[in-house]
Amino acid sequence: MSVFELFISAIFVNNIVLAQYLGNCPYLGCSRDKGVAVGMGSAVIFVIFMATLCTWLMQRYVLVPFELGYLQTIVFILVIAGLVQFVEMFLKKAIPPLYSALGIFLPLITTNCAVMGVTILVQREEYDLTTSLLYAVASSLGFMLALILMAGIRERLDTCRVPKALMGTPIALIMAGLMSLAFMAFKGMTS
Repeated sequence: MSVFELFISAIFVNNIVLAQYLGNCPYLGCSRDKGVAVGMGSAVIFVIFMATLCTWLMQRYVLVPFELGYLQTIVFILVIAGLVQFVEMFLKKAIPPLYSALGIFLPLITTNCAVMGVTILVQREEYDLTTSLLYAVASSLGFMLALILMAGIRERLDTCRVPKALMGTPIALIMAGLMSLAFMAFKGMTS
């Protein structure tokens, strides 16, 4: 697979949220406002990129040589947790309004299965470091794209007449399902 195909595939065809269904908690929780969606997407891009870099190095130079592969999940969680703490401290000092807007969802990046999923998928596919980082960036851009699109839809839904029984989370889940179906159309690009 060429670099371009890998990049496009990770963003559209195999979107981490809409095709692989990973990272739904921040996807639904931070998609009420475009500004918050951009902030969360940026934080996730940084965390996924750095987590992929660190976990790839840990896997290749520590876990595999010392036959500690069974510790992969624990090591990856510790690396991701450390990176999220760094992002949280940075946002608290540098961008307090975004820190407040993200609220509980910022620490939840630690347990965001999209971050863990990308790091494990890179290992499963046995990508080299450059390809791994490219895949990480593309996957996180796909996450951010889905988040921003959902934020736009939810902002538009605030001005529409929605039946009372569907307001809030139910309509958000319906929209997420419809977006997932729409992104399935990109599967034809790989044929």
